Amino acid sequence: MPARPVVPAALRRRRKDADRRFGMRLFGSAAVAAAAAVFFGLLLVLVESGWHPLRRLDAGAARWLNRTALDHPAWTGTLRFFSDVVWDPVTLRAAVAVLTLWLLHRRAWRLAAWSAVTAVAGGLIGLLVKVVVERARPSLPDPVAQAPGYSFPSGHAMAATTSFAVLLLVLLPLVRRGLRPLCWAVAVVSVLGVGFTRVALGVHWFSDVVGGWTLGLAVVALTGWSFEAWRADAGLGRTEVSEGLEPELSGDDPEARGPAQ
Repeated sequence: MPARPVVPAALRRRRKDADRRFGMRLFGSAAVAAAAAVFFGLLLVLVESGWHPLRRLDAGAARWLNRTALDHPAWTGTLRFFSDVVWDPVTLRAAVAVLTLWLLHRRAWRLAAWSAVTAVAGGLIGLLVKVVVERARPSLPDPVAQAPGYSFPSGHAMAATTSFAVLLLVLLPLVRRGLRPLCWAVAVVSVLGVGFTRVALGVHWFSDVVGGWTLGLAVVALTGWSFEAWRADAGLGRTEVSEGLEPELSGDDPEARGPAQ
């Protein structure tokens, strides 16, 4: 087994400082995302109380999809299977947890931290906004599904956005370039599909789903920025989104450093 290269003391200190700033940025980004989420939720309440077009859009979509669901029970059963099993937040977060454990096994410490913080921050922020906004779920004459708790934002939509983003951005370096568009397509279709099922089943308003998508993207963008800032501090080049967060993951040593060594 080849010996690991000796890292100069100056470079070790630089990496240590970069790691410290990475941790501060990572948790700072989560706090900023939480503050933005609360502000967004309160703003939505103000808009909802006075902006009639949004209310008409929500009500119209709920009524139309509810009628469709009642007319096609087999189709409704398929939607419930995807919503309650395949795309359930517990399923998606379990997948992210397994990925995080695998990253720890690979000794990709920083990427594992990013994965865990992004998933946990997304869940906590979604719960926080629900408590602040306290928006009631749709009340339909003949509901085809029931869900507990408040409505805005959609926890399913937010969990799908953060979870598929984590899975995609971590695993892309391990996928052949020719298959990467397919991975993107699966992630995008899944996130959009989660939102559709929640509205179609009558357990969320359309704006709940949009809110979940938006807040999920905000969390991923902020924590992803923190990771990219750490790479810059550590002397690594910034990566394109199409390449994943850490291209080095495809090598034998995910923590190996390139030009800065």
